[in-house]
Amino acid sequence: MSRKILVVGAGKSTSFLIDYFLEKSDDEQLHLTIGDINPAVIADHIQSHESCTVLQLDIFDDAQRKEVISESDIVVSMLPARMHIKVAEDCIVFGKHLVTASYVSDEIKALDARAKEKGLVFINEMGLDPGIDHMSAMQIIDNIRSKGGKMLLFESFTGGLVAPESDNNLWNYKFTWNPRNVVVAGQGGTAKFLQEGTYKYIPYNQLFRRTEFFEIEGYGKFEGYANRDSLNYREAYGLQDVLTLYRGTMRRVGFSKAWNMFVQLGMTDDSYQVENSEGMSYREFVNLFLPYSPTDSVELKLRHLLKIDQDDIRWEKLLELNLFDGEKTVPLKNATPAQILQYILEDSWTLQDDDKDMIVMYHKFGYEIHGAKKQIDANMVVIGENRTYTAMAKTVGLPVAIATLLILNRKITTPGVQIPITREVYEPILKELKAYGIIFKEHDVPYLGYDPESVKN
Repeated sequence: MSRKILVVGAGKSTSFLIDYFLEKSDDEQLHLTIGDINPAVIADHIQSHESCTVLQLDIFDDAQRKEVISESDIVVSMLPARMHIKVAEDCIVFGKHLVTASYVSDEIKALDARAKEKGLVFINEMGLDPGIDHMSAMQIIDNIRSKGGKMLLFESFTGGLVAPESDNNLWNYKFTWNPRNVVVAGQGGTAKFLQEGTYKYIPYNQLFRRTEFFEIEGYGKFEGYANRDSLNYREAYGLQDVLTLYRGTMRRVGFSKAWNMFVQLGMTDDSYQVENSEGMSYREFVNLFLPYSPTDSVELKLRHLLKIDQDDIRWEKLLELNLFDGEKTVPLKNATPAQILQYILEDSWTLQDDDKDMIVMYHKFGYEIHGAKKQIDANMVVIGENRTYTAMAKTVGLPVAIATLLILNRKITTPGVQIPITREVYEPILKELKAYGIIFKEHDVPYLGYDPESVKN
């Protein structure tokens, strides 16, 4: 008798996830049901698979949602994060395990006691970042502690980028996941982290001017800007006494300085609608944010406002996006500046069919052991295959799929709402990910932290 897996949502991150289940369907006796609001986008080879049922599912249709969840053995929700709660509440009612790749919301967290009472495993943050970052970090941290080491420093950066062979624009960037999340990144709060024993804060208007730089062997230089709250995982990771705790997003060098132009102009603002946005030219959109002048051109006004010289590479980057084009128009009604900017960027930054993306993750661990300070740098690079089988889909979807099967096979049994930071979860998943080329390389390097007794800042 087949064991029934329900996948809710079949977006960009599900190609490897779905294939994993179907490839194992015979050996593991699985039947996969995929519910999506637009099932027509699901590939023919999936629709016709004998171990798969594809159906149109409106997550807000309570009766239909409850019916398909009640008939499953385990549920994988790949919906937008805000929609998980409806699925999660049904999983509690019908006694079904749940796996998601999203951050744990307060609403999901509130279900912990009921999940434990029913013996249900609710694993969240089981994707890339969050997900692989947690598991890879905790494996090294636990290993350091098992040898008697004390953690002093932890930094972690992840980037969804374009692979070198498909990198053909001046920004060294293309969209590999939800473009909206890229455009509004960093908004909604001041970035907060701990650096050399001191709390540090970066407001949004400075975020993209405060970057760290590092090099990945074989792939060159990268930069990183701070995530909103690096201290979220201090307790979960057991890093209450650490001196430096910093989590960030990776880009190629020069991206952040150029992106900061949009921030300073106000183009990333998502809090108000632009009147008459439909039919507005790209050039008119840029002019919205510039002072009036009866004589100066849009180009000249922008260069003056942002103090950009003609030989500045940032100017070339703006030209490459066709921002001053008076013919190209925006088809969006009552759109926010952020929505309009997203539309313009998608015109240039969308992956082509054969484009390859690249995931880069970088961790830095500083620790003290037997009186000596040491450091480990670890990195992971994954290259995608094409626009459908992306590195992003691989690194988000495979951990979710592997965790789902481990729960079904009772290899992961600890109940409750959780993230993947325990050995029970991370050891088997990281081991299987290696078979798919998702591998961390560790390097012992000189400790780059500081002596807290000699520096007081």
